[in-house]
Amino acid sequence: MHLEIAEQYGKRVRIRVCGLCWQQDSLLMVKHKMGHIPFWAPPGGGIEFGETVEDTLKREFLEETGLSIEIVKFQFGCEFIMPPLHAIELFYEVKAVSGTLAAGNDPELQIIEKVQFLSFNEILQLPSESAHGIFRLSKNAVSLRQMTGFYRI
Repeated sequence: MHLEIAEQYGKRVRIRVCGLCWQQDSLLMVKHKMGHIPFWAPPGGGIEFGETVEDTLKREFLEETGLSIEIVKFQFGCEFIMPPLHAIELFYEVKAVSGTLAAGNDPELQIIEKVQFLSFNEILQLPSESAHGIFRLSKNAVSLRQMTGFYRI
């Protein structure tokens, strides 16, 4: 694990909110450069003190992708524990309402290399360490779209 990531996020519980933005069977993904390993994940980020979940998700989407979104519904939650990291993540279905898709900025440590819609097959072909853990929980776009509840990844 990259030392800066462990120092920034380690040894505390981080609450994140993420958006699942679909275009047919393709999902909007952000490619982060974290150390030497690229990491693909749906857009999202940490909730700041006093910021609502909805405001966080809208801010993160705009920062990372250049898109303004509308939140459709809460879909599922998950927990990730791999010391020194511990995160609770809330996933929402969202739809883009305006803006132009472009790789944005992440004011935290990660550098955004690319944003693009990937088919589920393209996501499954990524090395497991390069894709968010939610993609190990479903075999196709339909099953991911139908996920509800709370998971440990």
